[in-house]
Amino acid sequence: MINQADINAKVNLVTKIANKLRGPYTSEKYGNVIIPMSILRRFDCVLESKNKKIKNILKKFGKLDVDEKLIEQAVLKECGVPFYNQKCVSFEDLIGDSDNINANFMEFITAYSPSIENIIKGLKFKEETEFMIKKGILFEVVKAFAEVDFHPESTDQLMMGYVFEEIIRAYKSNAEAGDHYTPREVIELCVDLMMAENVDNLKKEGKLIRIYDGCCGTGGMLTVAKRKLNDMIGSSDRVRLFGQDNNPEAYAVCCAEMLMLGEDTRNIFEGNTLTEDYLKGEKFDLLITNPPFGVEWKTEKAIVERERNSTNNRFVAGLPRVSDGQLLFLQNLLAKAEKDARIAIILNGSPLFSGDAGSGESEIRRYVMENNLLEAIVALPDQMFYNTGIYSYIWILSKAKSKRRDKKVQLINAVNFYDEQKPKSLGNKRKYISPAHRERIVQLYRNFAENEFSKIYDTTHFGYNKVVIERPKKDENGQSVLKKGVRQADPSLRDTENIPLKEDIDEYFRREVLPYVPDAWIDYEKTKVGYEIPFTRYFYKYVPPRKSEEILTEIIEIEEDIKDTISALIGQAVNP
Repeated sequence: MINQADINAKVNLVTKIANKLRGPYTSEKYGNVIIPMSILRRFDCVLESKNKKIKNILKKFGKLDVDEKLIEQAVLKECGVPFYNQKCVSFEDLIGDSDNINANFMEFITAYSPSIENIIKGLKFKEETEFMIKKGILFEVVKAFAEVDFHPESTDQLMMGYVFEEIIRAYKSNAEAGDHYTPREVIELCVDLMMAENVDNLKKEGKLIRIYDGCCGTGGMLTVAKRKLNDMIGSSDRVRLFGQDNNPEAYAVCCAEMLMLGEDTRNIFEGNTLTEDYLKGEKFDLLITNPPFGVEWKTEKAIVERERNSTNNRFVAGLPRVSDGQLLFLQNLLAKAEKDARIAIILNGSPLFSGDAGSGESEIRRYVMENNLLEAIVALPDQMFYNTGIYSYIWILSKAKSKRRDKKVQLINAVNFYDEQKPKSLGNKRKYISPAHRERIVQLYRNFAENEFSKIYDTTHFGYNKVVIERPKKDENGQSVLKKGVRQADPSLRDTENIPLKEDIDEYFRREVLPYVPDAWIDYEKTKVGYEIPFTRYFYKYVPPRKSEEILTEIIEIEEDIKDTISALIGQAVNP
């Protein structure tokens, strides 16, 4: 288990450096320096013990006209990292020559090999460096970061991911509403559920496994999935990671993470997944994502609608309301899934029930159910994320469900499966899913049995016919108004009934409506099919109200206590 105290110590050391920026920078701009410098310090620590060997490699290639990408491959083969800095110096070396720190550091950040160069360019860090030089603060900033220990020996890949996410959260958490970095224990649960069954095809010898995250952030979901696959099949050599994210800082960190893992950063893209699909037409074996919660897609609307109206588009099921784009990201995953792919996506409660029959949300749920794509939904505890305390849900989907899950959906209520976040809460994150709780949830999924925490329903259980019930318009004599012999409906008396798909509409109408309004009829042409998943309803437990005598006794006790307090206060006022 990760030591949260160690993470906090490293994060605090970095955030204290922000004080050195005060004056030249306003607080909302601190991240423009802190985030890139944290990334560069990680690279610096990784290369520190390898620079001597890299220097010799560069010397061999010095007389040859060789593409720098080939040199990166040579460095990877000899040193285990797919990047280098041509200067072969560390932060400590740079501050050792304080008189020339400005020129030397500028040369240093422009001397990285192509993989890192692209990250620095994306963060516009050269411009920030020039500004720090102008304001005379560069030396102090570099010196402070040289004291931060991001060496692999003390800060492994998993811990570094947490540290990066905490740093980004500290300086960018308010930049985008709905942007929630996913706690690693939630990622672990997503991956365990996704790979808990029906993954024999991934174990086939020679099978190349492609993993995709359309909102990859700092790469946590991709790296955890790769590690889990390594544990499952004994190797990660056949695993390839692909991702895209719209946040430039998160994208840069993700590229850094991929480089550390020896992954090809050309498979990671920066841009809006909804409007700039850099992996169009690609198919993947495992797909996992945590899209932004409840964020409107108004600015993307025109492009999304244009794709929706084209052939082979990702949004075949429908478009949700413009105030929440979560179900667009779900459709993106479905469009990119191989025929035997496994999918995990984290959503808030809105996609379960928002939207009436015929709405975009309902039509997307209908598409998922009628195409037998949903395996399970797991309700997580609230207060699991750093930026929000709301409840969230893991959806597990597959295009090739096992026989026992065919046309079935499992609901797992895990809202009480948590420990308190220790030693203290992290923003809104006050709860933690321990390995024991995670295994319990995964076992509930594997068992596929009904109990207190698990319910199983047919896919049609969540569907209904929304039927329009008409009543006749009456004249002054109380007679039905006819037009060409047809009864005319009174719009003011119009009503609707949601009739479960499993029920016969006419039989329901005769049983539930006609006994109360015998002159009513159904307008069949207005019938719409809807789908919703009222999750909490299925796990609701009735709690009887307290007895009135018990409540009265408590009220009397409270009144007596108040009376004694007032008497004491009056007594003090009279006898000071």
